Amino acid sequence: MPSSSQKEFGFSATGIGSVPFSNMEETCREILRLFPSMPFWPQFVRLSYREDMLLQFTEGLPLLEVNEQKRSVSVSSSGNTEYELASFYERFLADELESFAISRQFAPGLHMMLELIESDFRTGGGYVKGQIVGPFTFAAGVSDPKGIPVLHNPELFEAMTSGLCAKALWQVKRLAKSGRYPVLFLDEPYLAGFGSAFCTIQREQITETLGKLIRYLKDQSDVLVGIHCCGNTDWAMLLEAGPDIINFDAFGYMNYFLLYPKQIAKFLTKGGTIAWGIVPTSGFTGDENARKLIGHLTKGIKDLCKHGLEENLVRKQSLLTPACGMGSMEPEKARMALGVLAEISEIVRG
Repeated sequence: MPSSSQKEFGFSATGIGSVPFSNMEETCREILRLFPSMPFWPQFVRLSYREDMLLQFTEGLPLLEVNEQKRSVSVSSSGNTEYELASFYERFLADELESFAISRQFAPGLHMMLELIESDFRTGGGYVKGQIVGPFTFAAGVSDPKGIPVLHNPELFEAMTSGLCAKALWQVKRLAKSGRYPVLFLDEPYLAGFGSAFCTIQREQITETLGKLIRYLKDQSDVLVGIHCCGNTDWAMLLEAGPDIINFDAFGYMNYFLLYPKQIAKFLTKGGTIAWGIVPTSGFTGDENARKLIGHLTKGIKDLCKHGLEENLVRKQSLLTPACGMGSMEPEKARMALGVLAEISEIVRG
């Protein structure tokens, strides 16, 4: 198993999470074939409401009520808040991680991928990537009985963040049992709205909360933690939170990301990794090809290196991903996009 101090990815590729496919074993085997150095576990969002990025991580969290028909989660109006929070913190502070486990019922792709890795010695070594919804995206999508998002209730936001910390740690420890080095992305699409009227939280709260989650994981496990945001945001803010990996939509937002060259240079110099989301997802037409996307990637790297970075450093500390999850894509186009991503990785690594 590689150590966290040896993370020279050199344009290895991996996925974000959601896929539009229905055959679980076939999908997991294809992911292992395409991305042998860092397979990811797939979220089968079209098979079950439980695979929604909010619902998937609700097990073990307090006061929540899942509506199957609406595919939604909210704070229960009938719960005893004081009692449930006390019971929750008792489990959290006692490190009862199994009470925060992500079950096969909610994430069959996680369990199947790890079983395949563990059953075949040829898939050993390298990395394995997982993902979990970030605290801001989760708390913005869950409301109390009055319709107010948990994000604006300090007591509940603290509890949900702590619960996601425990669930993330459980996942990291489970990933590590595969014999591969665990990588965990915090998925924060909500932060693409930072600075707008729809996202009124303060910059300091974001860096403090994400930093707390990252430190919690790294203090209790050996893991690389990434932050994924598929739109534009204040990238300096996310870099300040202290992730090992920053993942952005390099196809649609390259120029916006490169507005922060000093912060990116500092991040890379200290050992950070950029995960370039180079293959489009929502706008994928099927006409994209590896050579054209490599040209876009190469230009971005050269523009970044104009600010004093060595190109070799950037290349060693780079990953490749799709721009975002693929759950909303047509299955055939998603297969093509994954194939193009693997081809780009093979070409630039060669």
